[in-house]
Amino acid sequence: MKNRVSIIGSGFASLAASCYLAKEGYQVTVFEKNDQIGGRARQLKKEGFTFDMGPSWYWMPDVFERFFGDFNKSPSDYYELEKLDPAYTVFFGNKESISIGDTLEKIYTAFEKEEPGSSLKLKKFIDQAQSNYNIAIKELVYRPGVSPLELVTPHTVKKIGQFFSTISKDVRKEFSNRKLIQILEFPVLFLGAKPSDTPSFYSFMNYADFGLGTWHPLGGMYKVIEGMENLARSLGVKFKTNSAVHKINVEQNIVTSLTVNQEKFETDIVVSGADYHHSETLLSKEYRQYSQSYWEKKTFAPSSLLFYVGFNTKLKNVNHHNLYFDVDFDAHAKAIYDEPQWPEEPLFYANFTSVTDPGTAPENCENGFFLIPLAPGLKDTPELREEYFKKIMQRFEHISDQNITNNVIFKESFCVNDFIKDYNSYKGNAYGMANTLLQTAFLRPKLKSGKVKGLFFTGQLTVPGPGVPPSLISGKLVSGLIQKEYIL
Repeated sequence: MKNRVSIIGSGFASLAASCYLAKEGYQVTVFEKNDQIGGRARQLKKEGFTFDMGPSWYWMPDVFERFFGDFNKSPSDYYELEKLDPAYTVFFGNKESISIGDTLEKIYTAFEKEEPGSSLKLKKFIDQAQSNYNIAIKELVYRPGVSPLELVTPHTVKKIGQFFSTISKDVRKEFSNRKLIQILEFPVLFLGAKPSDTPSFYSFMNYADFGLGTWHPLGGMYKVIEGMENLARSLGVKFKTNSAVHKINVEQNIVTSLTVNQEKFETDIVVSGADYHHSETLLSKEYRQYSQSYWEKKTFAPSSLLFYVGFNTKLKNVNHHNLYFDVDFDAHAKAIYDEPQWPEEPLFYANFTSVTDPGTAPENCENGFFLIPLAPGLKDTPELREEYFKKIMQRFEHISDQNITNNVIFKESFCVNDFIKDYNSYKGNAYGMANTLLQTAFLRPKLKSGKVKGLFFTGQLTVPGPGVPPSLISGKLVSGLIQKEYIL
């Protein structure tokens, strides 16, 4: 009989694990509590507008190619990619902006224009970042975080100092221009921690940004989810939506079944791609690996206040991806990491896929996705959401030289309470656990339970970390551990 695998959640990591395990002959069923596949990468459709509800950046295309290549497929079998130029635009005070082009040459030119001599420094920095990227992708991130020795290779030994310095120190040692510093520190925010807490080695994110570029799947990021779901179904994976898991049942330290909507489903193996902290609450206390105090001491990536806005006009002076750094970066970071509170003047990000992908909005309309990073666990009320929408829209109108408040057809919001309700997210975090030095590789929560045979975990709170490409990798890593233990 095939080993039965039950997967909790249907985000990127869960979908990846389901594909790898089904390919090897396991009998895989995915249980999703919501009515749509995709986890945090769900899609919102309303009045002819299409929004990605979560991830909106397509970076590290090589990781997606490797994933589909493992099944003798290609991303192009499921969706069409377009490289964005500019990749994104960063707006500063006084309506100044810098656009990041789609080639290193364009980016060197933009830096040189801002600060003479900086292009040579940038080239040196990116060469180092590319070296780190090659080591990270080829040697480190596809390792399961079982042992500290996984980090020791002939290449990493030479770079040991980079694990004890920080991105912030490295960038500020070479660059003095405030705008260029913020652009170079921006990519590591995807790792969930401040640049001053992120090891230098993670500069590989700068190569992912500048060297590999920013892409867009036509139709939105949800096209990737649909592609993975189609692949999984073709391999025999079964999906059950509106199926909240209430209990992971264990007998004599062995997984036996899941309780789903008050019904028991017998299983041999459980993989939880749901929030790790929540997943352990589905177990009796004696089977949990990590205490409540363990989670409380960890550094979590931010939550977010998100707005999905339909505009009945085309917007001016915006690109596909836009970062609004026209207020104090450090003050906002302090409000997230040091003294958790709603920031007085928030940085924000805005994404208008309809600028490059007209099918995501009705004709002569624009879809707007706005994101404000927030500390997890903050009080979340309709009044606060409305207050912050007005704050960012005033600045957005000022910077883009247009009045568009009266052009809003509708707006939907999503914040801390929704992350908890829809995703059982610990403190309503949006991106999982930050990749700080003490939360890297083998120091992250384990893929495999040390207390319950047949219980595994995947996703952004475990190895290798937050983000979409790491989630794909996490799904592959957990499937590898299962295959080692359960040979068919």
